[in-house]
Amino acid sequence: MPELPDLQVFSHNLDKKLAGKVVKDVALENTKKAKDTPAAFKKAIKGEKLEKVYREGKELRFKFKNDVVLGMHLMLHGKLYFFEEKNTNKHTILELLFEDGTGLVLTDYQGIALPSLNPEETDVPDALSDELTVKYLEEQLGKKRTAIKKILLDQHIIRGIGNAYADEILWEAGISPFSVSNKIPAAKIKALHRAIQKVLKEAEKNIRKEHPDIIAGEIRDFLKIHQPKETHSPTGGEIEQKELNGRKTYYTDEQELFD
Repeated sequence: MPELPDLQVFSHNLDKKLAGKVVKDVALENTKKAKDTPAAFKKAIKGEKLEKVYREGKELRFKFKNDVVLGMHLMLHGKLYFFEEKNTNKHTILELLFEDGTGLVLTDYQGIALPSLNPEETDVPDALSDELTVKYLEEQLGKKRTAIKKILLDQHIIRGIGNAYADEILWEAGISPFSVSNKIPAAKIKALHRAIQKVLKEAEKNIRKEHPDIIAGEIRDFLKIHQPKETHSPTGGEIEQKELNGRKTYYTDEQELFD
């Protein structure tokens, strides 16, 4: 699944390529997950000018001049492709054709990538927003007696962090993923806050450098801990793997356990 740094780069590249274009037609080909009908997508977007593309949490957002927002959640296997004149991609979920003959298609062989109209706004802070403060983390962690990794992955507490980057962030902060959240001391919560910013922003830079025009897929070769082929961290700790709530979790004994 593409995670926050991937989506940051996707949104930048999509905005650069598509902002200012007018939608000639829109087709919702797979209605398996979408709450809105094909007719509703046409009514909302057809003939409208795309103003910008941006990211919110784990979603891409396409804002049009009429203030309609098209959301796209790629889920596990959703991918985006540009096309000229005719979309020949398989497993199409949603297709946008612009007046200049170019287009964008959302595909998913599982059929669960989710397009939506005017996604509901939320007060939950994005992982890279100013609202995600040390104080907010202290308040949220203090309420929970659960593993810290589960907190980082909970989109009702922090939006945007996925499994791989949760492991990277916790290693950077020196906190075991199995630490009980309300047992983590204040100094370590500050380290966690710094790690969230550092890891996600550095990952975005790495992706931009290696794949400057990317709009699909996930780039993981620069990760330090969440690497199946690696045996040791950059600082020498042995990488271990364990299941946590059905997810593969990578960690080392360098990370302090608070329980």
